[in-house]
Amino acid sequence: MSEKNLMQKIADSNKSVISGVDDLDIELWIKIYFLGREYRVPAGLTIMQALEYAGYFLTRSCGCRAGFCGACSTVYRIKGEYKLQFAMACQAEAMDGMYLVQLPFAPAEKRVYSLDHEEYSANTLLKYYPEIARCLSCNTCTKSCPQGIEVMDYINAALRGDYKQVAELSFDCIQCGLCAIRCPADIVHYNVAQLARRLYGKYGMPQVKNLNERATEIEEGVYQGEFDHLVALSNDELKKLYVEQQKNKEVY
Repeated sequence: MSEKNLMQKIADSNKSVISGVDDLDIELWIKIYFLGREYRVPAGLTIMQALEYAGYFLTRSCGCRAGFCGACSTVYRIKGEYKLQFAMACQAEAMDGMYLVQLPFAPAEKRVYSLDHEEYSANTLLKYYPEIARCLSCNTCTKSCPQGIEVMDYINAALRGDYKQVAELSFDCIQCGLCAIRCPADIVHYNVAQLARRLYGKYGMPQVKNLNERATEIEEGVYQGEFDHLVALSNDELKKLYVEQQKNKEVY
């Protein structure tokens, strides 16, 4: 079979989830195991699609289905391998011999604070998340991250009070919770990073002149008339306006 035909078959297999393509039309199959039970599914599906094809109706841990919300964090093993693998079920492709498991609850306790009353110092992070001082530098958090984020490095940066590095290293975090589930020191890494990003954004980032000017214009009501006009439009009028805007959008 040529590469083109092979890829076409894989693409066609996705249709089986939505349009009910007959099994006889699918040539490439794989076996996955969910909670110890074996299922035969078409090759080329994401983990989430494979579970739906197997008959599971997903009402939780499915979220945006586009890799942004972090709800579908997944742990799996491949048959014959000991190592745990981590992924987002909406993005990762189901593989032959994949063993999927249920996840324990991801701790998400977030401290209550007010940015207006906090100091911009390393002590602030330690005050609310003292457990970061227990970090063993085992790097399990980094190995667990499906985004490839250097989680341990930004926790070390948090200990040093380096808000900029924490903000930059954790920028792509979608708060799936896999790092917290695996941490032997009970650190909720993404909450630490969230506080650091908020403090850095308020106190550490350089002020942008154009942003301040635009904020002043909004406060003065420069755009209120246009906003009121948009709010008053019907759904059909908004759809028409959006389509026209997309047609006239410049391509760079």
